[in-house]
Amino acid sequence: MAVRWTEALAALRFRDFRLLWAGQFVSMLGTQMQTVALSWLVYELTGSPAQLGGMALARAIPTISLSLFGGTLADQVDRRRLLLVTQTFAAALLAGLAVCVSLGWTALPLLYTFAFASAAAMAFDAPARQALIPALVPRERLANALTLNVLAWDVAAVAGPALGGLVIARLGVSAAFWADALSYLAVVAALLLMRRDIPTPQPERRGWEAFTDGLAFVRRRPVLWQLMLLDFFAVVLASATGLLPVFARDVLGVGPEGLGLLFAAPSIGAIAGAALFAFLSMPKHPGRVVVWVVVGYGASLAFFGVSRSFWLSLTLLALSGGLDAVSMALRHTMRQLATPDAYRGRVGALASVFAAGGPRLGQFQAGLLASVVGPAGAMVLGGIGCVMVALATRWWALDLWRYRGEELTEVHPARTHGERGSAPTGMRSGTLSDLGRKS
Repeated sequence: MAVRWTEALAALRFRDFRLLWAGQFVSMLGTQMQTVALSWLVYELTGSPAQLGGMALARAIPTISLSLFGGTLADQVDRRRLLLVTQTFAAALLAGLAVCVSLGWTALPLLYTFAFASAAAMAFDAPARQALIPALVPRERLANALTLNVLAWDVAAVAGPALGGLVIARLGVSAAFWADALSYLAVVAALLLMRRDIPTPQPERRGWEAFTDGLAFVRRRPVLWQLMLLDFFAVVLASATGLLPVFARDVLGVGPEGLGLLFAAPSIGAIAGAALFAFLSMPKHPGRVVVWVVVGYGASLAFFGVSRSFWLSLTLLALSGGLDAVSMALRHTMRQLATPDAYRGRVGALASVFAAGGPRLGQFQAGLLASVVGPAGAMVLGGIGCVMVALATRWWALDLWRYRGEELTEVHPARTHGERGSAPTGMRSGTLSDLGRKS
């Protein structure tokens, strides 16, 4: 057992990665607390679900519009310096918001400005942070390092909202913002303490030419854009996060402490779902499994909409989180198999736009719909819509249903416009279970 634990934590043997990992964990805890605090503050001020959706839209706009530019910049400059800039800016931004809230300055335009500016900073931060990790550990420990990052995020997503709810109830909303501002300094300290010299990227292609080449590849590989669209539509139609303050106060009557648990429940389910999935063999038709998992995700959120029991609501949110974790694991594996190494950065950036923008737009949609039909109606209609879109993939996403885990090793653009359903040049037959054996 000791040997297994040693292998499970192997990437933490490397000092620079250990510093960044610990700093990110502290920062993620603060971010989760801030998310709960901002949602609670906006709803306390306005009592409007639509305003909660508006906050989500304010975050979605820079996330969608700037992430690709952030990825391009991260491939051209010193990533550690870029992270120092973004993390310091975010810390100053949160400190400024904490001062304003402490003084009672809580006008909605100020909160909207903060939401937009913080999301813009993270649009440049996230690509650089992800790209920095491979430079901190040997190649054979990269998978372990990424797994530890996922684990840190899931734990923070469970502990952060619950801690945020307690802080709001005991110390007030401004205390949660101060905590988040301080948490960014943990990443700044980690970056400054790193010893390794990390070379600045020297890309062969820059700017628009590389970007359009990546889009052309995704267009030639239907399973990729079908996978991205299914994920996007699922979270746009069925998103509970933006309405949790409404359910906590008006539907379930559990206050800020209960709100923290509602925010934490999907992440608890995600940890359980990811752990369970690790013990299961990979399916022969992963695309079909993704579809049915999305059906279950939408159904669980529809039932959450009609639940009036706090514990049943927590269970349904945890179930949705577990199903989402399974879907995410399959989507990431399929994307890596279906994308050659030369295109993984651009395809990953495009996938990130859908993955990050979808939930924000989903919260916006849910807030607007809740203002018309109520929070319960918004969740039920959204969940049903998610189920219908997933089932409709049998007609609009045939390549997703047919996909068997082929691995694409290289691309010859002039030869990839073959018949529908045939394997493009450079495809070699391989299953997801084969990938598991290689890893």
